[in-house]
Amino acid sequence: MSSWTLKSIPPHDWFLCLDIDQYFDHEHDPELIFEEGFTRPIPVGDRDVIVTSFFNGNPDNPEFHFESTEPLNKDEIEEANKSLSRIFGTNLDLRPLYEQAENDPVLRDKLTDLYGLKRMARANLFEDTINRIIEMRLSHKPTAKKMVYKVRENYGSLVTAKGKSLPAWPRPNQLVKASPMSIRKLGPTKRKGEFIIGFAEDLLSGERDLEYLENCDPQTFYDTIREVRGVGPTSAQQLMLFRNRTDAVFPSNKSSGKEKGHRRWIIMSYGGDPDNTSEEAFENMISNWKGYEAAALEFLFVNWVLSEKERKQQEKS
Repeated sequence: MSSWTLKSIPPHDWFLCLDIDQYFDHEHDPELIFEEGFTRPIPVGDRDVIVTSFFNGNPDNPEFHFESTEPLNKDEIEEANKSLSRIFGTNLDLRPLYEQAENDPVLRDKLTDLYGLKRMARANLFEDTINRIIEMRLSHKPTAKKMVYKVRENYGSLVTAKGKSLPAWPRPNQLVKASPMSIRKLGPTKRKGEFIIGFAEDLLSGERDLEYLENCDPQTFYDTIREVRGVGPTSAQQLMLFRNRTDAVFPSNKSSGKEKGHRRWIIMSYGGDPDNTSEEAFENMISNWKGYEAAALEFLFVNWVLSEKERKQQEKS
């Protein structure tokens, strides 16, 4: 058995994430995670190990404790930490955003109410892309999550710990063994099967490079990931938010004169007309976000999710 800790740059309150279903996968029950920890397979070299994560609950001195039944050496723990730091955003420093946006008319209150929020992601961009392609245009998210789980179950490695087995996320070399029709039998459309297999093939051939995509500037990322079949403008912006960076871009994406995607939502949040907002006016709206666009949008997103939950509860009562 191995156990270790990883500090996060404050402020960080991971418990805020437990209210956001979109951050978690089919096998996770956020209501149980508070007591039992967050468990998922983590890629370590050529194998996958199950790691359970616990948060110390201190936003100003945040620390994660990890446990695995596998005996991991120092190098393997460092390798696991690359995935874990991306999943939890431990290396994201949002302190400048709190200062920059303290007087922002829209973001200010969200920064206070959601103090310590950091987005959750998956272990790497390949996992995020598979997840995004399979789930896109599916309104019933539990069904979408089940489809993703089935793809993992059929093409990822099966990892066992404490009598429980979990399918790891498939690696590119595992996923290329699939066919679009075999993916179709698991729920996703044949075209989605073509898209995720095609991305795996691109990575194995060297046409795409995950490390480059993870670290390049936002505009380059947006332009490059859009070249991947199945990744449109909105998906490209969504995937940008999960990287181990705080910055992002929100290019205009109009169709028949109507603005779409994240840019539309941002402009509406600031009381503007998304279909008639100039580039200069848009940049002025988010001027307090400079360098922290991805992080800032996450505050708006989480606030919206929580507001929708509250609205639905009020309708029921």
